[in-house]
Amino acid sequence: MIVSDDDLAAVVATYRSGWLSMGPQTEVLESAFAEYTGAKHALAVANGTAGLHLICAATGLRPGDEVVVPSMTFVASVNAIAYTGATPVFADVASVTEPWLSAASVEAVLTPRTRAVMQVAYAGHSGETEALAALCSDRSLTLLEDAAHAAGSRLKGRHLGTFGLASAFSLFSNKNLAVGEGGLVVTDDDDVAAQVRLLRSHGMTTMSWQRHKGHATSYDVVALGYNYRLDEPRAALARNRLGRLDAENAQRGALDARYRDALSGHDVLCALEPVDELQSAHHLFTIVLPEGTDRDAFRASLAERRVQTSVHYPPSHRFSIYEGEHGPLDVTEAYGDRTVTLPLFAHMTEQQQDLVTDAVSHALTPRTRAA
Repeated sequence: MIVSDDDLAAVVATYRSGWLSMGPQTEVLESAFAEYTGAKHALAVANGTAGLHLICAATGLRPGDEVVVPSMTFVASVNAIAYTGATPVFADVASVTEPWLSAASVEAVLTPRTRAVMQVAYAGHSGETEALAALCSDRSLTLLEDAAHAAGSRLKGRHLGTFGLASAFSLFSNKNLAVGEGGLVVTDDDDVAAQVRLLRSHGMTTMSWQRHKGHATSYDVVALGYNYRLDEPRAALARNRLGRLDAENAQRGALDARYRDALSGHDVLCALEPVDELQSAHHLFTIVLPEGTDRDAFRASLAERRVQTSVHYPPSHRFSIYEGEHGPLDVTEAYGDRTVTLPLFAHMTEQQQDLVTDAVSHALTPRTRAA
């Protein structure tokens, strides 16, 4: 993440304004992001996890409900369901190069208690979003979207996060639209928007900014809400960075294509293949190592050459808190065991990328293969 002089100026101006809690800059961000995504409502929140919790709560999930969710996601997608007392039910991903929720796998785990499906736009890819939307419509289920990776991703011109009832975006420091901490909820539903707006600030009927402007003199508390507000400096930073998002995502796309070309002759699979009519945010670039490769040795070899790698993600069903009964998740486990995330950021140079691909080539030797 590069913080420009314009970014700094926007933040400094906010501090000089004397109003730091949720107020006018937040309203500007919400209006801009709603226009950017084509949604009726965008609501700023403290972080992406808060956004996920709020869309689950605003949808009315409760104990006894089941929500189908991929295990191949950051655990916040699953936790947000559990926060409401509902039960996360894991479904498998499509393939080791298509690590997104499989509509066929979702259908196989539906029960009379299923209330919703949580789709995750893994790495900014649309995956099977349209098929999941159709499945939910046919089965009278609610489609919720974890769009944390998808700021700027559009399928057939429609922004990801607008296919379901509501979605949550993340503004965390490693995201394409980064401010450190922050999030946005997007929905076209007036009732969901009203609930999110209420619950993000203690269930209070008016906000400090409204009272400051003289639009209200007091407030009531009508629901058990939370302190999930975004502050003004981060709202100003996000609004300023939004103007560069498409250009930076395009730079990521060029780097993605260059990776695929450079690695085409190597003994790895490049996941998340681009598809027609998808304008992806290209949040991650992941490869899948050959079966039997010692991933730890592979990553250590890259680290020796000063190339940082990550794993997105340890499957959620393997965490102690979610161990228990679940159906077969063979594809998720195969991807989870063999995936490696390579560096990808908008201002990455071709020289930096060449260092990564050279390191990958060096690491793919017999010494990284398990005995």
